[in-house]
Amino acid sequence: MSDIPKQYDPRAAQEKWFAFWETHGYFNADPNAEKKPHTIMIPLPNVTGALHMGHALNGTCQDLITRWRRMQGYEALWMPGTDHAGIATQAVVERRMLEEEGLTRHDIGREALVNRIWKWKESYEKRIIGQLKQLGASCDWRRRRFTLDDVCSKAVRRTFFKLFKDGYIYRGKRLVNWDTYLQTAVADDEVFEEEIDGHFWTFHYPVVDDSGNDTTESIRFATTRPETMLGDTAVCVHPTDERYTHLIGKRVRIPLNDRLIPIIADALLADKELGTGAVKVTPAHDPNDYACYQRNPEIGVINILNPDGTLNEDGGEWQGQDRYDVRDKVVERMSELGFYDGIEDRKIPLKHSDRSKTPVEPYLSDQWFVAMDELAQNAIDAVEDGRVRFYPSRYAKTYLDWLGEKRDWCISRQLWWGHRIPIWSKPLPEPQSDSPEDPYRHERIEHELPEEWSGSAAATIGDGVEPGQKLLLICVDEGNPEIEQQLESDGFEQDPDVLDTWFSSALWPHATLGWPDEEHDPPLDEEEVAKQSPAVATAGRSGSPSTIDPRPSTGQNEVLATFYPGSVLVTSRDIITLWVARMVLTGLYNMGDVPFKHVCVHPKILDGFGQTMSKSKGNGVDPMDLIDKYGTDAVRFTIASFAGETQDVRLPVGYECPHCGTVIPQTLEHQKAIPAGGEKPRIKCPNKKCKQESQFSSAWFDPDPGEPVARIVSERFEYGRNFCNKFWNAARFAMMNLEGYTPAPVTADQLQLEDRWILSRLATVVAQMNEYLGRYQFDAATRTIREFTWNEFCDWYLEMVKPRLRGDEGQTSSDEARAVAQRVLLAVLDSLVRMLQPFAPYICEELWQRLAEIAPERALPPSSADPRPSTLDPRRAEGAAIIAAWPELPSAWRDESLEKRFERLQDTIVAVRNVRAIYNIPPSTQLELMVRAPAEVAGDLQNVAAQFDNLAKAVLAAAGADVVRPPASASFSLDDADGYVPLEGIINRDAEIERQEKEAEKLRKHIAGHEGKLANESFVSKAPPEVVADVRETLDGLKKQLASVEEILRDLSDS
Repeated sequence: MSDIPKQYDPRAAQEKWFAFWETHGYFNADPNAEKKPHTIMIPLPNVTGALHMGHALNGTCQDLITRWRRMQGYEALWMPGTDHAGIATQAVVERRMLEEEGLTRHDIGREALVNRIWKWKESYEKRIIGQLKQLGASCDWRRRRFTLDDVCSKAVRRTFFKLFKDGYIYRGKRLVNWDTYLQTAVADDEVFEEEIDGHFWTFHYPVVDDSGNDTTESIRFATTRPETMLGDTAVCVHPTDERYTHLIGKRVRIPLNDRLIPIIADALLADKELGTGAVKVTPAHDPNDYACYQRNPEIGVINILNPDGTLNEDGGEWQGQDRYDVRDKVVERMSELGFYDGIEDRKIPLKHSDRSKTPVEPYLSDQWFVAMDELAQNAIDAVEDGRVRFYPSRYAKTYLDWLGEKRDWCISRQLWWGHRIPIWSKPLPEPQSDSPEDPYRHERIEHELPEEWSGSAAATIGDGVEPGQKLLLICVDEGNPEIEQQLESDGFEQDPDVLDTWFSSALWPHATLGWPDEEHDPPLDEEEVAKQSPAVATAGRSGSPSTIDPRPSTGQNEVLATFYPGSVLVTSRDIITLWVARMVLTGLYNMGDVPFKHVCVHPKILDGFGQTMSKSKGNGVDPMDLIDKYGTDAVRFTIASFAGETQDVRLPVGYECPHCGTVIPQTLEHQKAIPAGGEKPRIKCPNKKCKQESQFSSAWFDPDPGEPVARIVSERFEYGRNFCNKFWNAARFAMMNLEGYTPAPVTADQLQLEDRWILSRLATVVAQMNEYLGRYQFDAATRTIREFTWNEFCDWYLEMVKPRLRGDEGQTSSDEARAVAQRVLLAVLDSLVRMLQPFAPYICEELWQRLAEIAPERALPPSSADPRPSTLDPRRAEGAAIIAAWPELPSAWRDESLEKRFERLQDTIVAVRNVRAIYNIPPSTQLELMVRAPAEVAGDLQNVAAQFDNLAKAVLAAAGADVVRPPASASFSLDDADGYVPLEGIINRDAEIERQEKEAEKLRKHIAGHEGKLANESFVSKAPPEVVADVRETLDGLKKQLASVEEILRDLSDS
């Protein structure tokens, strides 16, 4: 056996074992009739930079479930991939191009920009995949997909074509959220609201007579955006507002451009109790006003903005100027003309694009939509009838409420990076038909699609950009370049827009598996297959037919048939509407089945100040920093403990000084620090012996090469690191005591009481783990396995079994006792490594392989199909922890009565240890223990009497119902027993009484002081609430300490 290091080296284990797993193809998942499939589709990260803590939490949960199911015997596919992230990725590349070269996309053209973005994608996708692998992600990397690759692109084209042909896709003018920086529409779900300092300006429009001349009357109104007055098409009042009823139907004049607009009545828009009761109506630039226009179409719509946020020709003299600059000029002009009434400071809720982080404008534009009514109802039904279940169940409401609105889905984006909309259009001439039912009947016949295009193209007539214009729209299915060429030669133009990123993401569960190709398995990634050993790469189970797998095709897409529908989607609540709902919707539409049966919604990780982590706030934490500091196993184990059902998790962090190791707590200023004048921000160490400055980890910038960097640390991850160290040390002790181990059966009559107890607890814990993981309660599963490993295995069982491992018993039986102890110890350790492998895979693989050197054949729990009576049977262990079977332990092992007895034993030993601590009794001093308890309890204690000496250096002198408390003894109470430890001759009783009385007097003085403070009304009313609360908490603690000291004094007195 090779030497077992005293300390676990996570970095070495990570480098060694991930490559080992990849080489052996242990992540591979292929159609296998002998196994049940289990499928998880990764919530694909954007190719815009690096992973954040949300990805780390999400990835850990997915990998944990995948590894668990793989061990349970499922053919477990965790499907990896990345998203092209149309808006986000194009925004990053465009911003860099502008900053570094002074160029815009219009300067270089569509093809050149797309080529640049592809290069960005290749670079950052590799970075992201590398980070996922550092997290230990056991995805089937051979099957990695990208939302713009050939496989996914075919699915996108086919879905769009089907929806178009079935009448679900249409083009129309709609008021959208417009990102003027990126010059594209963004969805409601891609917008966030921030409160800013703003103003309410009040103006008035003069009422005119029938000839258009000003009268003495006017209507006052307020607005937060004065520049939009240039696009007003009406002034609205409430129909019952007596101040204005006589004006309804008349007109007012806009002083800025002398345009006359009507005064209309609309009870849904105007509130006579609010402000002046009158509202200016700008349908092209306000959603409420647009709704008013839809009810009153005669008022018309005037769009005053260009796509970049400057004013168009309807801006008059301000054409070409930015809307914000025009705002001040409009106010000034209205003041000069005498129509300005005042200004009021207000906090204004302003919507921002989550993509560019700039304010959005309500903007009327031509967009492509999916009609959601029927499709949304199908997705609603899938949750209401239980085909899709949410964990926790409360998140089903978010899903149902959003779909219940049945808002049509705007799927077009005015970008160049993404799936271009596959529609070609051509303006139609004036109608030549006299038929009022179908004035374009002639054009339909004239442009009837050729017969050979049947099934590959579909046509309809739609509105053009110009008023009254009609277009012939032809949608072409994927794989028909000759039709596209013919259309373009006939003067048709392809729509310049691309599809919303979420359109391709919605297809992820079936597109990645090769749909719509139902005859061939999707191709594998040649680079990933090349990493596997030749035997694995060419094995029949290792891959689907492709250029690198010579296995003949079956004529069916077995991958799709096997792994769809999926098992569970693990995600954050943020994208229940953006992604989850749309995946269910498109899965039902394309596949006739839901894409997954369960949706696990995990909590969010917040920063130490309670803010959501995001790139825009600069408060993101790089999980790679944490892995470098604590190791992947520690990070994963800690993260799993976060993933509960109740609330989000705060993660306070600091920066570790690279010069002295001092941790500098993060402040909001650190989050906001950005490079100024090319100089990267620095952080100063507060340690008086150091005081050096260094650059630090930040979402805003990368530290300069070669610079010492203060990396992110968080003491919360000591939880995982301490656990890994504890487990390593315990396993190391166990393995060092396996010398001479021989495999052999262990029967029930060979088990000592402590063996039966630990096997009972092990069986109970396995059942609990199955229950918690089956409900995606990762935090509960983590606590359960930690508690069992740390307390029951390490702190109790290992201590109990030490005498047998040392051979302390009689020489005749000690060899057999030691052999049985070794076999049970190894069986428990084996099961622990198996159960911990999904949480901390690297340390478990390291220990597994070391165990294989000592005991390739182990006494293990019998399989469920094994009829032999042995409690433990020798079996050869699997070749790796990652493919080892999940423990299945006999329910007969579980003995609640025995577990209760050992719980009493543990409580008793802890009580004796506390007595030692209170009275400063050295560990080597032998103590007596007397217990007054019913006969049954006393008998249980007598059965484990040897453990009192072993674990507490105490002799059980007496136990029974007639035990009397001896004089001058320490006492303690359990649920069903009272214990006494005689102190006569052990301590100097008089000196101890004197010491404890002094302590009691000191405590009474402190208590009086704190009670005096709380009795002082001035202090309680004027001090900060947290200070008062701290005084109360301290007082409670002092009273408890005094009660404990007084109890000791009673024990020291003669009874």
